[in-house]
Amino acid sequence: MPAQRRPNILVLFTDDQRYDTIAALGAPEIHTPHLDRLVREGTAFTNAYIMGGTVPAVCMPSRAMLLTGRTLFGLQDHGETVPRDHVLLGEALRAAGYRTFGTGKWHNGPPAYARSFTAGAEIFFGGMADHWNVPACAFDPTGAYAQRFPQTVDFVRQRVVDRVGDHIHPGRHSSELFADAAADFLKSYDGPAPFFAYVAFMAPHDPRTMPRAYREMYDPARIALPESFRPAHPFDNGELRVRDELLAGFPRRPEEVRAHIADYYAMITHLDAQIGRVLDALEAAGRARDTVVVLAGDNGLAVGRHGLMGKQNLYEHSVRVPLVLRGPGVPAGQRREALCYLLDVFPTLCDLAGLDAPASVQGQSLAPVLGDASARVRERVYLAYRGWQRGLREGERKLIEYMVDGRRTTQLFDLAADPAETRNLAGDPARAEELARLRRALCRERDLAGDHGAEGQAFWSGFAPGG
Repeated sequence: MPAQRRPNILVLFTDDQRYDTIAALGAPEIHTPHLDRLVREGTAFTNAYIMGGTVPAVCMPSRAMLLTGRTLFGLQDHGETVPRDHVLLGEALRAAGYRTFGTGKWHNGPPAYARSFTAGAEIFFGGMADHWNVPACAFDPTGAYAQRFPQTVDFVRQRVVDRVGDHIHPGRHSSELFADAAADFLKSYDGPAPFFAYVAFMAPHDPRTMPRAYREMYDPARIALPESFRPAHPFDNGELRVRDELLAGFPRRPEEVRAHIADYYAMITHLDAQIGRVLDALEAAGRARDTVVVLAGDNGLAVGRHGLMGKQNLYEHSVRVPLVLRGPGVPAGQRREALCYLLDVFPTLCDLAGLDAPASVQGQSLAPVLGDASARVRERVYLAYRGWQRGLREGERKLIEYMVDGRRTTQLFDLAADPAETRNLAGDPARAEELARLRRALCRERDLAGDHGAEGQAFWSGFAPGG
């Protein structure tokens, strides 16, 4: 396919956004009109997952999986660095004649960024920061990025000052900063080649601060506690005192969790408004009909579910993510229930652009699923967190196995009857045969995923599929 006939590609990547935080997909408490628009005009994959994480900063390997199309165990250094033989999405599109632009959070090292993009602005090479004072870099055509500088005082003085609670936040919010950069690129781009714009937001990751108007949209007293709210997790999952879990007190109190959820929703609604500005800029540039838009999240977040606050676990709220596609080759107003990973986005975009996926890509293209709602590219998804949690989803059954300090714990859920994962069926004698089958499938998926590293040895050495 000639380069000029290929679609433009716009990727909108959010940080810590759970799969069930889009109003149009069944979340009536939250206000997301622009994300709802993408759902109406595109196809939503309602069973999209990350494979998990090998470090507490789950976003690092998650972003690397999206950008390389490789599995969790096909990455190097948890995704902090990307070797030359792992072709990046931007790199592949750049080689095919795309003009590539990146803004926002890049948690996978300056060399990988330099390989990916021909242009950029407001680039953040860290994992998290104060949303109102992001240490962003200007684009460096040499790719050196030797100077990682904070915004200067003079620059900050030109930005809006907003009060949230008892805190003054100088500067411009990260979501607005990155949306500005993306909108400016879309408005000014006039090249004959197609473009790839990668816009990686830092929201709704904590610290959860946002303009006051958005915070006032959500009254904590009116926020419903999730069905799976618990004062504490029922057993040691190996990661109960990681940084994310210390954001709220122990035991978890309903009023504190409601306040966290209100802030989380407010961050997402503010983010939604900025995504709307980017989509409006695409429309104003006359390129919306020729652009494949991808909305995805790097991982979910507990925010009080199962007595947890973070994403260092394998429950649905942490490993299941939003994924919506819109544009040429994508049916409008449809949903797909097929199991998939974020790493499947890379080969899918290659298919939509008429390109062969690089040999290093391990994901499966979702193009067959776009064309046929009954199609499946995966029978199950394999899940892993560090050296002590492994999981599997097959159909509506979900298995999670833990090995912590030599103690094994098993959870079995029926997601059709219990989507909140509140009823553990592992001890039910009537489920014994099913449990044994899923454990055998877990071992097979381990082998297919290449999960044979040193970190998982303690887990697997004490694991017998039969019991």
